[in-house]
Amino acid sequence: MPSDQRRAAVLGSPIEHSLSPILHGSAYAALGLSGWTYERVEADERQLVEFVAGLGPEWAGLSVTMPGKRAALRVADEVSARAEAVGAANTLVHRADGSWAADCTDVDGVVGALRAAGGFYTGHSGLVLGAGGTAAATLAAFAELGLRRATIAVREPARAREAAETAERVGLEVRVERLDRVALADAAAAADVVVSTLPAGALGERAAELATAACVLDVVYHPWPTPLAAAVTAAGGRVATGLDMLLHQAFGQVEQFTGRRAPRRVMRDALAEATGNELPLPL
Repeated sequence: MPSDQRRAAVLGSPIEHSLSPILHGSAYAALGLSGWTYERVEADERQLVEFVAGLGPEWAGLSVTMPGKRAALRVADEVSARAEAVGAANTLVHRADGSWAADCTDVDGVVGALRAAGGFYTGHSGLVLGAGGTAAATLAAFAELGLRRATIAVREPARAREAAETAERVGLEVRVERLDRVALADAAAAADVVVSTLPAGALGERAAELATAACVLDVVYHPWPTPLAAAVTAAGGRVATGLDMLLHQAFGQVEQFTGRRAPRRVMRDALAEATGNELPLPL
């Protein structure tokens, strides 16, 4: 393969609806990387390990989505501090010496979404609904934003162990609450920022309890608006979305893969067009 032809891909399962090819493809075209390709690869955790082991020097990098983000750490020769703190990686970069470096630009996704769409820059405490991988990345993002405390509200507190460990690794004082028992209105009032990693509609009528939150990131972006987003917007709060998060996490991936500055406006416009211009996606 000629030296100007490079390959990249997004791995996950299911993967057929991934928007990452839109983001990366538009970036490579704008950067004049006509020989670069980016594809979707269906792969679970086991398949990811086998796939990476068989890749040649033409591969520049891999985006990793669920369920392979923890497996991505296992195949890496070098792991960034934030990927180690989160316990997962969404980015694998192929070095010139053949080694793989893992990073978690999901943290950039949360930070970028909260700043650009949510208008949030700093505060003292945050509230996270849910305790999966996105919640862990959110807690690392809270630390980057200068927050010092976080509350995790989850259906089953035992499931919050890994997220709580992430909070402790990044220096956040953390408290775990049972979602069905916590007073959401009080928790939202005490928090400078709220991030929901729950499925659309999971809060039901309780979404209205969070209406007074000044800044919310709802990681769901379809269907839109979610009950949470509608309640917060109606009350005058600002809402960032999972689509904002997807966009901002891709910037760092493109830069690590190509060694060039991401064409942010081009990527934003391509994503907006691909999703029917439903959301503003501010930069």
